[in-house]
Amino acid sequence: MKVIFHDDFYQVYTSDPAAERGRMEAIMDVIESEVDLLEARPASEEDITAVHTEDHINDVQQSGLYSIAVLAAGGAVQAAEIGLTEPCFGLIRPPGHHASASASWGFCYFNNMAIALEALKHKGKIETACVLDIDMHYGDGTVNILGDRSDVEIYNGATRDREVYMDEVTLEMENCQADIIGISAGFDYHINDWGGVLSTKDYFDIGLKVRKAAIRNKGGCFGILEGGYNHKVLGKNVLALIQGMESQ
Repeated sequence: MKVIFHDDFYQVYTSDPAAERGRMEAIMDVIESEVDLLEARPASEEDITAVHTEDHINDVQQSGLYSIAVLAAGGAVQAAEIGLTEPCFGLIRPPGHHASASASWGFCYFNNMAIALEALKHKGKIETACVLDIDMHYGDGTVNILGDRSDVEIYNGATRDREVYMDEVTLEMENCQADIIGISAGFDYHINDWGGVLSTKDYFDIGLKVRKAAIRNKGGCFGILEGGYNHKVLGKNVLALIQGMESQ
């Protein structure tokens, strides 16, 4: 599978857990030999302004985090574009699902998923989309930006019961009818991470369910990194999701 990455994502750009030293290395150590790496490119100003207000963009610029945030957003756009024809994963940071149009929190600055989907929509490459947010935390920013739109469906898992969670993902993918499915791929729901719910195999199964839904819809699928903070298991979980998305 093609994976979008850039060496700048190794940077420790803040003191939060998403930017922690060794986090991206823990993923790359596991997946690098298994994937085809493509270098991320910064999102265009047009891509960013299509989703975020001028004041918010100025706030990110003043924080000194604009360059890394716009590179992550660009990597998400690339993953989505490739995902139209083959599964793709954006190994990017900062994450984005807590970024609303005019504000952000939770280690996020720009909403990578919303920017990616809006870019595809603007270019006439999709009409409908489904967002499967598997992060432990509710993707409030994505909902705030895209939740009122009839052309986008968003699912956020909220149960602490593993079987219920997987059943809900199954049902969501069975009912999904969209040109593209984007996974906001947080891995902090893992049994050895903050959430303590999902197994590594569950991430494979989620990837497989998404891939099957995309094939049924004659559409595409992609994933982008959100949370996941236990470096000992993070790489295995990312690889599991990728391998599930590659399966048919």
